[in-house]
Amino acid sequence: MKNNNLKYIFIILSVILTVVGKSQVPTPILKQHNTVLLQNGFAHIGNGEVVNKSSIGIKDGKILFVKNALTYTVNKSEWDTIIDIKGKQVYPGFIAANSTIGLTEIDAVRATNDFREVGYINPHVRSLIAYNTDSKVLYTIRTNGILVCQPTPRGGLISGTSSVMAMDGWNWEDAVYKADDGIHINWPSKYRNTGWWAEPGEIKSNPNYKKTVELLVTFFYRAKAYNAESKTENKDLKMEAMKNVFDGNQRVYFHVSFAPEMNDVIDFSRSFKLNYPVIIGGYDAHLLADRLIENKFTVMLENPHHLPHFEGDFPAINYELPFKLQQAGLLFCIQNSGSMEVMNTRNLPFIAGTAMAYGLTEEQAIATISLNTAKIMGIDNRIGSLEKGKDATLFISDGNALDMRTNNVILAFVKGNRIDLTNHQKQLSAKYHAKYGKK
Repeated sequence: MKNNNLKYIFIILSVILTVVGKSQVPTPILKQHNTVLLQNGFAHIGNGEVVNKSSIGIKDGKILFVKNALTYTVNKSEWDTIIDIKGKQVYPGFIAANSTIGLTEIDAVRATNDFREVGYINPHVRSLIAYNTDSKVLYTIRTNGILVCQPTPRGGLISGTSSVMAMDGWNWEDAVYKADDGIHINWPSKYRNTGWWAEPGEIKSNPNYKKTVELLVTFFYRAKAYNAESKTENKDLKMEAMKNVFDGNQRVYFHVSFAPEMNDVIDFSRSFKLNYPVIIGGYDAHLLADRLIENKFTVMLENPHHLPHFEGDFPAINYELPFKLQQAGLLFCIQNSGSMEVMNTRNLPFIAGTAMAYGLTEEQAIATISLNTAKIMGIDNRIGSLEKGKDATLFISDGNALDMRTNNVILAFVKGNRIDLTNHQKQLSAKYHAKYGKK
């Protein structure tokens, strides 16, 4: 009886493996060539510099050098692989900050959503271990050059702790770039809109604002006192999760958009001497730029493709905000949280392209989704730009990656490993083009 059962099990497994093999699902690639040379591409370094004809050396997953190909003599025996990318453009891997990538698959199917926990104060909730490297959505996003993300919990007053992850790997241990980089606080609003978008009503003050802020202040004082004790016999998971905040090694991300609340956030940060405070949203950040800089704040700017928040605002105000923050000298990046944020993450390069159309230079726009983001999250020593010693997380495009007409990623590396750029959408496109005889 046992032998028959085993026989059936082996038959079923064989069928499953055959089906999976035929589905051509992209898989992570572990170890490849030790040395790769990318020759003759137009390199956007990410820090504002460009190399018109570049030689980029990659060894053991790291960038060995970025040189001018006209002055670098190639010794073919030194390289396992030499790729001529003449006429192509090279970029550091773009970074999707403050997203639920890897934490959700289908927004309308609750069972596939793993970004919100019960409870109101959850600093101990970690997106790290919930990150799903097998998500099909990842493959559709990295097709446009987004190779790193920051999976972030949602909901409550303190949502939890985010981490920075590569968009390739067998599991979250493979993919992690920076574990538990910061906790996320949804700062309450002083005012609230009534009505709905088609018929907006009057703006009213929030009667619970002061009470909610006091709750947050009390929690921080308790956590600070808890972590000041040298030994604690009874461990409190919520308090333990706050240790790195008070040690000065962890970011605190404040989800807040408007000036009245941002002023209170600045005061809050100063009172607890937070080392790395970050504003997420920042609709009014340009109005408080000097005070934000003085208090060491950085900003993850809300999606510029959103509509203005107030009826009297200039229609293009969101498009102009990146340029205003650039002029003010405030370190910022662009993120795209909001409605259908995961599927829309593929448009992140084009959001940066809009900022370029409204004042930023091309290299400044690239930095808003690469090096600036890495600096804000504290991982610029590893990724964000094409510089010696950093991870070879980069991609090559046929044309300008910030323009949807020319963004065509033909080659990409994550931590030095070449990744598969196919996805189920490309497969379906090829299938039906073939059916109807279209090229």
